[in-house]
Amino acid sequence: MTYKPKSEFLQIMQARGFVQDCTDLERLDDALMAGIVPAYIGFDATAASLHVGSLIQIMMFRWLQKTGHQPLVLMGGGTTKVGDPSFRADERPLLGPEQINANIDGIRQVFSNYVTFGDGPTDAKMLNNAEWLDNLNYLDFLRDIGRYFSVNRMLSFESVKSRIDREQSLSFLEFNYMILQAYDFLELSQRHGCLLQMGGSDQWGNIVNGIDLTRRVSKVSVYGLTSKLLTTSDGKKMGKSLNGAVWLNADMCSPYEFWQFWRNTTDADVGRFLKLYTELPIDECDRLGALEGSDINDAKVILADAVTTLAHGAKAAAAAQATARDVFEKGGVGSELPTITLSADDLNDGTISIVQLFVKTGLSKSGKDAKRLIAEGGAKLNDEAVTNAGTMVSTDMLADSVKLSAGKKRHALVKLA
Repeated sequence: MTYKPKSEFLQIMQARGFVQDCTDLERLDDALMAGIVPAYIGFDATAASLHVGSLIQIMMFRWLQKTGHQPLVLMGGGTTKVGDPSFRADERPLLGPEQINANIDGIRQVFSNYVTFGDGPTDAKMLNNAEWLDNLNYLDFLRDIGRYFSVNRMLSFESVKSRIDREQSLSFLEFNYMILQAYDFLELSQRHGCLLQMGGSDQWGNIVNGIDLTRRVSKVSVYGLTSKLLTTSDGKKMGKSLNGAVWLNADMCSPYEFWQFWRNTTDADVGRFLKLYTELPIDECDRLGALEGSDINDAKVILADAVTTLAHGAKAAAAAQATARDVFEKGGVGSELPTITLSADDLNDGTISIVQLFVKTGLSKSGKDAKRLIAEGGAKLNDEAVTNAGTMVSTDMLADSVKLSAGKKRHALVKLA
């Protein structure tokens, strides 16, 4: 991308590696220079928290507000009832209104750590597209909005085309999703003066549809900006760990587990992640990312501290680092380790197998996985190697809690209620 923007927001987006595509970079740049630009990103409420795969968009919001513009956080209370088919192999499970609203309540907690909400001109607003989607009249919507969409063009978008090319079913319900998302942009433009939609590069087709619809109906210019869909340097999808999704809510992923995820970043990703997920100066990100050998571990700690501070606060980040230091350097237990509490009903005649404990803590996905871990020498109980999959843990041992370890980096505590 050869164009050099004048606006601070786009300068930061380019320099820190956020930008994948933009519908009209120069005119968007002019709009950002001319005044406050309200911009939105949509988040469907498919779970009670977002995970780190969404963090790049959240950081875009943070930089947007810090450079004098307004974040519009759009919750998909309406579109979640349909489900985004983009680049999926199957249809999403459909959720009911009560579950969707509960999920929105959980997700709302995330954003308050990254942007400031309020009534000022650059204060963030959290909106819900159920407000305008739930009461649509189907025939009026087809007549007034549906006539602007070409099925031929919709079929050409990669997110839909890839599903059809693989001969995987795409329901009419899902096919309507891109029309509803386009309608969101029109509504936000009319209600809140929204000029920009941002999102991951998998949303390009949906964003372009919304721009076209808004220009044709309202005769105003709006824009789209997409970020790169990140994978780690070893090709894994961002947001996943050995234990599954790395959630942003502390009740679904403890600050220690969150901190440890970033501490375990591969060497090749450190500099890039520092630019995307922290506010450290770019020169410092480059310097830290270029470290080699054992020195790169210091950069990983800085990364983990900075990202955890944004997500959970400085106190939680410091506690997570202290726990890691206790566990890895001193061989201790660490007060912030993930902990599960067992009841007497979980034990059989006062004992429970070591295999069951590894599964219950999430350190192993199944009994078979736990037995393989033990056979390969990766399982420890109170820092002592477990060599027998038939090992039983007694009530007496659990009275003071026990520490389980799977390899060198994953640990958990187990205690009795």
